[in-house]
Amino acid sequence: MISQSSHGRKRPRTRSFTRRVLTAGLVGVLSATGLAGMSGSATASNHTLAEAAASKGLYFGTAVAHNRLSESDYVAVLNREFNSVTHENSLKWESVQPSRGNFTFTNADRVVNHARSQGMSLRGHTLVWHSQLPGWMNNLSAADTRTEMNNHINRVMGQYRGQIHSWDVVNEAFQDGNSGARRSSPFQDKIGNSWIEESFRTARAADGNAKLCYNDYNTDGINAKSNAVYDMVRDFKARGVPIDCVGFQSHFNPQSPVPGNYQQNLQRFADLGVDVQITELDIEGSGAAQADNYRRVIEACLGVSRCTGISVWGVTDKYSWRSGGTPLLFDGNYNKKPAYDAVLQALGGSGGGTNPPPGTGACSVTYEQTDRWGDRFNGRVTVRAGSSAISSWRVNVTVSNGQRISATWNGSPTWDSSGNVMTMRPNGNGNLSAGASTSFGFTVMANGNWSAPSLGSCSVN
Repeated sequence: MISQSSHGRKRPRTRSFTRRVLTAGLVGVLSATGLAGMSGSATASNHTLAEAAASKGLYFGTAVAHNRLSESDYVAVLNREFNSVTHENSLKWESVQPSRGNFTFTNADRVVNHARSQGMSLRGHTLVWHSQLPGWMNNLSAADTRTEMNNHINRVMGQYRGQIHSWDVVNEAFQDGNSGARRSSPFQDKIGNSWIEESFRTARAADGNAKLCYNDYNTDGINAKSNAVYDMVRDFKARGVPIDCVGFQSHFNPQSPVPGNYQQNLQRFADLGVDVQITELDIEGSGAAQADNYRRVIEACLGVSRCTGISVWGVTDKYSWRSGGTPLLFDGNYNKKPAYDAVLQALGGSGGGTNPPPGTGACSVTYEQTDRWGDRFNGRVTVRAGSSAISSWRVNVTVSNGQRISATWNGSPTWDSSGNVMTMRPNGNGNLSAGASTSFGFTVMANGNWSAPSLGSCSVN
């Protein structure tokens, strides 16, 4: 996570192993190893995020604030849609050790107990981080800083030994920008470069079964910062330093979208012999553009065999640390957004909530960008009938100001007076049998604006 001031919170098992465990139905074993979150979701239906993800051998989680567990709507969505939980703030250093040597786990326990009561797995976030430290940490000597770092890891991991499947042992230890340097922190400044390795060795001794992760932001694409993390992980693996996974926070917005080499970047870390996890996903935006970015993230994870799970950073937009950017899958009233549908469909699920659910006389639509050049891109819209046949359909496609649709195919378009809204109908016979699909395409002249078009609901004529 990014620091509290700006963020407000923030194995070598492969996916095939997880699938085998799920198929075998070893709920008791999963509980004992901290992977119980899979058990409640390995069902024949794929109508929720947890169910759909479990069918792919993944967990699908969220960050949880202990003080929201008294809100019925929050809990209802949490329990229905997610099978993994990360503490939003209540496991951070200032929360569990506000004064030296005095540990309090009341709030953290509330999240743990709720997750376990629902058969959810748990991610531990976070053990050693430069932010959200109690003030007493600032005045320690180098020797005391090392002592307290190791004591904190041992005490917190010991509290939940055997209950947490993955720990963010070290969080955000590298600077932003092009230097690839370590970030200044009490640990870096007083202990030196060895503090990260020491943290992982201490964590392994504290819980030999938990997966030990390094977690960071702005490392989602191949850049100087991710290269520095990559070099560290490669060195750790070569020297036998215990590291099992790398977490990619994946906070995106229109100015910093999902990078084109996102999957490639995940894969290169996986090739080092570590799992990769998407740990704090949120994407500012709305409508089709936001939905398309979420879909790309899910597809990237599915494309990497060692991508073991995805967590979004919060349940609802109204409690997000980036609430003004509406970055999550549920709006402030807990309604499913187009991004929810995109995630569910990418995971192979069914029963999304934005378009009418497939049923008698219903149809649904999805969008994907198929090609891109220096001045334009092609888009494709897939129209799918519900559980009964339809004889025709109609879809509105809206492009942003400055963009222009220059060509279309496989449909008959009309335009509104602004020229920004295209209504597409079948070009000839519009019959679709139950569950069948068709598609139409178009070229958008970008004029410097690469935003994805927005889709209206599919209507049956």
